[in-house]
Order: sequence, then C-alpha cells, then structure tokens
Amino acid sequence: MLKYALLGFLNYRSLNGYELKQIMESSTKNFWHADLSQIYKALKSLEAEGCVVSSLEHQSERPDRRNYEITEVGQQALHNWLASPLTTTSRMKEELLLKVFFSGQLNAETILTQLRLQRDLHQQQLAHYSGQTVEDVEQNASSLEAPALDKILWESTRRAGILYEKMYITWLEETIASIESHGAGES
Repeated sequence: MLKYALLGFLNYRSLNGYELKQIMESSTKNFWHADLSQIYKALKSLEAEGCVVSSLEHQSERPDRRNYEITEVGQQALHNWLASPLTTTSRMKEELLLKVFFSGQLNAETILTQLRLQRDLHQQQLAHYSGQTVEDVEQNASSLEAPALDKILWESTRRAGILYEKMYITWLEETIASIESHGAGES
C-alpha cells in the first residue's frame, strides 16, 4: 500500500524521498506511515515498474537530490487502485489486544499499569490530532496544489484519527474500570 501513498503524493507534483517523508508525517501518519528507508525502497520498485521516473538535481552546497515524477503508467495504476472498491473490512493486528487477551496470568496491578500507560499514550496522540487544525490540513493541501475536494477528504481522515483515539481511550477506561471493580489485588 505504501506505493499507492507515494503515487498519490507524486500525482500532485514531483517530490524527493525526504519531501515525501515530511508530507506523510504531516498528513497520513495517523493511518499510513513509513520510514525513509521504506520510502526509498518503494520508489526504487516503482521506478522499475515504470510508475515513476527520477532525475538527479545537482545542488552546489548540498548532496545531489533525486526527484521523482509519476508517469502515465503510475497515474493509471493509482487510478485503478482508487477506483477498485474495498469489499472487505481491514483485518486488524493489534498487539495490545493480543496482550490483553492473554494477560489473565499476570496480576491485576501489572495489567492496570500497562493499560494506564496505553491510555496516556492514546491521550497524547488525541491531543496531537486535536492540535492539528483545518488550517493545517489546508496548508498541506495548498503546498501540493491539491483540489478543494482533497482538502475535504484530508480533513475527514484527520477526524478519523481523532475518533479512533477517543474510541480507544473509552475502551481502555472501560477495561481499567472492569479490572478495578473485579479487585486490583487479585491475580
């Protein structure tokens, strides 16, 4: 899926790997993220598939920079992927849920400590998403010269991040309360 995220951004304009990483950090990070090494590996693969072409930009005071541009093949691949409906829900792999499922062998206080830590982390993430404004989304979209509909859809994905974090915090608080009412001293 990373390749489609990269094609999506390159469909707006030519970018280098570092710029792609920066844009992802400020836009899709709450639902799709990648390390710089993963981005460069995917770009190399996309170039081999003919979906992007790259050119080397000489910089006098810095190392040369490789810029990537989407090709017609890449635009068609992106369009086909976007137009193809998802006919199943995404299957979730959530390490915390797996740990909680099997944590009955731990004492309740250890479980509560881990759940409270996760609650705090999700509250921090919620604060981060809530701190992003519609103006921040519009600034990102404007930097890529994205159409108005994209701004609406990008804001929708930011809201999804907020709602996800609220749901997770609610679940954690319910689970903590259930364990506490069961008796924190029991194992």
